[in-house]
Amino acid sequence: MNETRRRRLRDRSAGAATLINLGCKVTGLISGDGDFLINGEVDGDCDIKGTVTLAPNGYWRGTIKADTVIVSGHVDGDIVATGPVEITASAKIAGTVAGEAIAVAEGAIVEGVMQTSGQAEPITFVEKREPDG
Repeated sequence: MNETRRRRLRDRSAGAATLINLGCKVTGLISGDGDFLINGEVDGDCDIKGTVTLAPNGYWRGTIKADTVIVSGHVDGDIVATGPVEITASAKIAGTVAGEAIAVAEGAIVEGVMQTSGQAEPITFVEKREPDG
């Protein structure tokens, strides 16, 4: 199997992301092309052609619709991805998660339904970093 398919999604992002930083709150619809990094708070929906990354301090209330979604923070709402979804150990999700493939780390909390639409066999990633702490 190709090594790039086995690496974590956040290890493969390229270019600068649009940043909603800690202490910032956005209300309404977010749309656009490219990657978005959310470290603050969003109250609304999005339709993104790219990757949405919700950092550990990030909070999202609404629907996240994007090509790829990486969740480390808190989501109150649904996630709809045309590609893969990665849910890290610090994630808390209350809502439906749908994507081509879904990877869930031990410790993540998902209160809702998970639906995959892609491949039949699971793909694992290779951990290349040292564990934190």
